[in-house]
Amino acid sequence: MTSPGSYGGKTSEPPEGSFEPTEVSRVKRLNKRGHYDRETVFKVLDAGLIAHIGYVIDGQPFVTPTAYWREGDFLYWHGSAASRMLEHVGEGIPCSVTVTHLDGLVLARSGFHHSINYRSVMAFGRAFFVDEPEAKMAAFEAFVERIFPGRWAELRPATKQEVKGTTVIGMKIEEASAKIRTGGPSDDDEDYALPIWAGVLPIRTVVGAAVPDAKMTPGIRQPAHLSIFQPETEFDALMTRTAALPKAAE
Repeated sequence: MTSPGSYGGKTSEPPEGSFEPTEVSRVKRLNKRGHYDRETVFKVLDAGLIAHIGYVIDGQPFVTPTAYWREGDFLYWHGSAASRMLEHVGEGIPCSVTVTHLDGLVLARSGFHHSINYRSVMAFGRAFFVDEPEAKMAAFEAFVERIFPGRWAELRPATKQEVKGTTVIGMKIEEASAKIRTGGPSDDDEDYALPIWAGVLPIRTVVGAAVPDAKMTPGIRQPAHLSIFQPETEFDALMTRTAALPKAAE
């Protein structure tokens, strides 16, 4: 299966409607934590950068971590043209894409009720190759700009060999569900009287101080577009912010 001929990354309209859950995507355990509306699903996806792609080749299941980005109802990722995962996935086999954020460790008064605060999404669909050179180049630009708005214009152009050696995969989200846990522990009623500390240890991923390349020409200053990456900035909030920026006109 190949792309229809163009990179589809030009949607900026607010998400509407919900994904219709089936037996594949419906949250069964603790289903009150399940969400199927696009707004919730997209918020979890847009706050992340690394996804795990699940697929089966000749009866053997694989799960591959990779960077990704979203445009409307489509997810995209890329890698080496020699990648076994990309070679098979792009032919249209069923895929699952999972994204998870760890938000906190929940300590209860019993081991059974210890938990984790998290946001996660499972998305399902069939992937396709984005194979036309102009479409691939547009996808490369979209990926760089999704993380570093304003950087693409400063970079040297990609060579034909680099474009040829890189595979871009797209997948329309056909089904998706989010599962989210927030708040403190849920203990048994009789355990609340026990003299045991309980609560939440929040977990955050934050940006550190930039480390210049040791081989960089002296006198080159950090570009203005990196000013959003201030130390201690929460990374998921930063990714959410860049995902919401207007896309360049085609």
